[in-house]
Amino acid sequence: MELRIFTEPQQGAGHRDLLAAARATRDAGFGAFFRSDHVLAMGEGSGLPGPSDSMVNLAALAALVPDLRFGTLVTSATFRHPGMLAIAAANIDDISGGRLELGLGTGWFEQEHTAYGLPFGSSFGERFDRLTEQLEILTGLWATPVGATFDHRGEHYRLSGAPGLPKPVQQAADGTPRIPLVLGGHGPRRTPALAARFADDFNVGFSDLATTRAQHDRGRAACEAAGRDPGSMVYSSALTVVCGVDDAEVARRAQAIGRDPGSLADAGLAGTPDQVLDRLRQYADAGVDRVYLQVMDLSDLEHIALLGERVRTVADGF
Repeated sequence: MELRIFTEPQQGAGHRDLLAAARATRDAGFGAFFRSDHVLAMGEGSGLPGPSDSMVNLAALAALVPDLRFGTLVTSATFRHPGMLAIAAANIDDISGGRLELGLGTGWFEQEHTAYGLPFGSSFGERFDRLTEQLEILTGLWATPVGATFDHRGEHYRLSGAPGLPKPVQQAADGTPRIPLVLGGHGPRRTPALAARFADDFNVGFSDLATTRAQHDRGRAACEAAGRDPGSMVYSSALTVVCGVDDAEVARRAQAIGRDPGSLADAGLAGTPDQVLDRLRQYADAGVDRVYLQVMDLSDLEHIALLGERVRTVADGF
């Protein structure tokens, strides 16, 4: 099982905080550092110094931190025009030397859209249709041969004569330029089908073991229905983690993020390294290939170090 670090900087983190956390992630032996893409803090707290644009932030981190993959979990399809997102992502892939992954979702947090005047859409179905078009445009632009152009006429977006430049550094198995895509969600039909069509990583976030297994099974079935090898897709989970060397440290870390360790019993990870590993082993036995460990307190770099030394090293062998 691969473990990755995943953060929520809209809750309060500037560039220096994220840079320190990314470097701590690399030093702890993790292979990837992911961040959310939100522009408004959730729950209590001011969110100071304020949100950071994920594309700007990841470009800076990619230039400063080597040997680490970066990505979003996830970018809202309501935030950016897909033509500009394709360019920004390809730029970051170039800056990083091919170390970007792009998580993309429909968007769900209406309040942040209202706050910043972003179009939210009238329904989930509309947002899902927009997401589908974005994926068609992103992959279409990246795959367009140099010297050719790409057109798209959809309900939400129209492109005409786009050269599809620049190209990502990374390539799909067939040699087509492509940045790995992370898709996820709990929809029982359209979400697995969309993942089978576009995803390299099918993520089920913050869910108990039974829910995670059932949704991943739908993803595998959708791959088979689409004529795709189900083994060609990574099946991942995202789980909040609170880990400490003893109960007192676990309680301290949980209190720092406003959580009770017991609230993470079904759909999270809380406890000593051995207890966290026992829970991760259950997810691995259920077919989960990768877990994004949501670390909420970016000032607690010792937490990342502990997870790397006492959890990652063992989970690598699951």
